[in-house]
Parts: sequence; structure tokens; C-alpha cells
Amino acid sequence: MNGPLRLLALALLIMAAGCAEDDGADRRGSDESTMPPATVGQADSTKLAASTEECAHVVAVDVSGAASGYTFSVTVSSTETGWDKYADAWVVKDVDGTVYGERVLAHPHVEEQPFTRSLSGVAVPDDVAEVVVAARDSLLGFCGDEMTVQLGGRG
Repeated sequence: MNGPLRLLALALLIMAAGCAEDDGADRRGSDESTMPPATVGQADSTKLAASTEECAHVVAVDVSGAASGYTFSVTVSSTETGWDKYADAWVVKDVDGTVYGERVLAHPHVEEQPFTRSLSGVAVPDDVAEVVVAARDSLLGFCGDEMTVQLGGRG
């Protein structure tokens, strides 16, 4: 299965599995990543997006905690149209693409732009001094602005 079809299939599985998970409340808790590292950051948006403006973008990240488990509060801006196109997740990964945490967003935020959601308990290895936070669009995949975050006291 090629990249865009795999991303679409994954998005549909996530939506089916977690439809009632995100009611707009700030949910905290560790999520296992359902995205294999090989697909993170790989979206062929050339056929789907006229420009990267249509992608989901990370516009702010606040990190607290320590090596035993970080809390990431991530603000995403997305040109959402409803269930057919919305920001459906964001991930915390290292610069090589290894995913340490994923926050699944189970519904559109058309009337709430930009929006912030949090994820706690993100375990990052001690030798990782910075992470990248990227947002995923349900239709276009990972194609928007990412944010690199320094983890205090590391490196």
C-alpha cells in the first residue's frame, strides 16, 4: 500500500477506534504511538494541496516535566472543513523520526482555531536533547510547519 493510502487507512482506523475520545476537553495521559516511524513526516501532498497553507501547522509548544515523563501542550492551526478534512493528530518525535508520543484528535475543530491539546507522560530517552512536534491533517498527512523544542538540561 503506498504512502497516501496507508495514511488514509490509518486515519480511518484511528477515527473508528477513538470517535468519542476527544470531546474538546484537555486529556492527559500517555498514548502509545500508532504511527510507525517510517511514515512520520512522509506525506505526498503534491496531489492534494495547492500549498502548504492547507496543512495542519504546529504554532506553539509548551513543555513541562522531566525525563520521567514530559507534558506537551501543543497549539495547532489548521484549515479544517469538517469530518472530510481536519487535524487528526500530533506527534512528538526525535530528529530521526522515532515517535515518543502521539495525541490523537478524534474530531474536527472548525470553530476553534487555533486550538491547544495536551499529552502527559511522554518518555524521551535521556540522550535526546531536542524533539520535533508535527501535526497531521486527516487528508494531507504530515505536511505543515513543525516545531523543534529543546528539552531543558539535556545534551
